Amino acid sequence: MTTWIREVCETNGIHIHYLRTGGAKVPVVLLHGLMGSGACWTPLARALEGEFDVVMPDARGHGGSSAPHHGYRYDDHASDVVGLIRGLGLSRPVLLGHSMGGMTAAVVASRGAGVLRGLILVDPTFLSPERQREVRDSDVADQHRQALGFQKSDLVAQARARHPRRSPEIVELQAEARRKTRMSAFDVLTPPNPAYRDVVRAMDVPSLLVMGDSSPVVTLEMATELRRLNPRVRIEQVQDAGHGLPFEQPERLGEVVLSFLRELSQG
Repeated sequence: MTTWIREVCETNGIHIHYLRTGGAKVPVVLLHGLMGSGACWTPLARALEGEFDVVMPDARGHGGSSAPHHGYRYDDHASDVVGLIRGLGLSRPVLLGHSMGGMTAAVVASRGAGVLRGLILVDPTFLSPERQREVRDSDVADQHRQALGFQKSDLVAQARARHPRRSPEIVELQAEARRKTRMSAFDVLTPPNPAYRDVVRAMDVPSLLVMGDSSPVVTLEMATELRRLNPRVRIEQVQDAGHGLPFEQPERLGEVVLSFLRELSQG
């Protein structure tokens, strides 16, 4: 990671910190989930950097980006991404997002305007209104408040025990990202999310939806329905993966993503 660029872009009145692999190549912007950071994409970025200019921003309230008091809804996150694309002068990037980042990427694509070349959604937070309320009412924010009081080494040890199959590097990056996630970032869990069916209908670019075979979020049934709503959506299911697919199957995700990106960049 030593040669990667580490910069800040000013947009929408805040500073967005990002990592970038650079080079005169098709740009790919990677959007992390809640409690993540751009650096959490390091394994995927390594797989892509030979052929693509990979940009990994920290969402507002995360990593090295600003944490304003408000403005954490999906529309705010999407506006930050559009501002980053314009601010860096990225020419028709491909947008890839996981979880919260997936919904953000989908919202950007649904706004049209010919900004994107393509879209990759990795188990995006496409939740029913009931499920949104369940997540908001769960103890996820309280757990995070407690986690902020722990040492990084404690968080690493807990994560290793909970996710024994994840690489030590990923566990370390996630622990670091977690410590830099401010409580205000959890406002994104306040319902209502954008209506995901409407968002998918409006996505006007070639799109790939990737989900794990045991994901509690995007099921094969839901994915099939989404493809009916928008024939430009392609589906790829990864075995032995749940919602944490990018951390559980990074090599497999890299293969699936590279294959789709190569196809797009030739078109």
